[in-house]
Amino acid sequence: MQTIGKVRLPEGKKIAINLGFDFDAASVWMESFGKTSQVYASRGEYGAEVGVPRILDLMDKYSLKASFFVPGHTVDTHPEVCREIVDCGHEVCHHGYVHEDPTDLSFEAEEAIMVKGLEALDKIGVRPVGYRSPGFDFSPYTVKILEKHGFVYDSSLMGNDFYPYKPRYCNVNFDKGNTFDEPSALIEMPVSWYLDDFPHLEFVMTRAGMKPPSQVYEIWKGHFDYGIRNVENGLLNVAMHPQVIGRPHNIAMLETFIGYILENGGWIAPMKDICERIEF
Repeated sequence: MQTIGKVRLPEGKKIAINLGFDFDAASVWMESFGKTSQVYASRGEYGAEVGVPRILDLMDKYSLKASFFVPGHTVDTHPEVCREIVDCGHEVCHHGYVHEDPTDLSFEAEEAIMVKGLEALDKIGVRPVGYRSPGFDFSPYTVKILEKHGFVYDSSLMGNDFYPYKPRYCNVNFDKGNTFDEPSALIEMPVSWYLDDFPHLEFVMTRAGMKPPSQVYEIWKGHFDYGIRNVENGLLNVAMHPQVIGRPHNIAMLETFIGYILENGGWIAPMKDICERIEF
């Protein structure tokens, strides 16, 4: 059984919401899609030069703080933009170095990436307490590496929709059923591809995308509405990417969603602030 936590919400609030931005820039194209041409790099550049400023302006308009999950490669490529995120008071978290998929890495290789990402974040004065795996994936060693390096929470797993929990490594067995290790000291802040803008909205040659933002709004609003009606002291994590949500029609939808959240009892906060209010 999962060890479930609940969020001690501010008075009058019905659910906690994290607006998370995976600021991948070019790294997602270079590593996850194997695209190194300037055309693909320019899509990451759009996220840094256009998307992030729009997001920062929107957050400032509503006096909100968000969480940015930033690969080290993004810090090394766009240091000024990353420093601006920090200067605006937003949380910055670890997200690999070049958006590497850790699934098949050795302990040593995955830890080397972890350290390289930490070193990049240190250049902008950040010692992160949170981690999100590139591509929402883990190796058998990820939890142990996060514990070793003092992380408080992870936000990559999908074992719940509204409640934080203690992650357990799953030993996959095709013959006798899967088994689980003891719960980690980490807090898992669960995510969902349904609440991620990239698969819905971004154009990739071999995948679906480019849906109208009204469809995405319907999905996100549906999750939120269910949460405030049926969930007690829960949370909802929305994962976005500056190069996707920063497009004009998409950020207009995000502003509409933010307005709806604020009008209907949602508490929007950085993930680290939500974590501080979780009780197990």
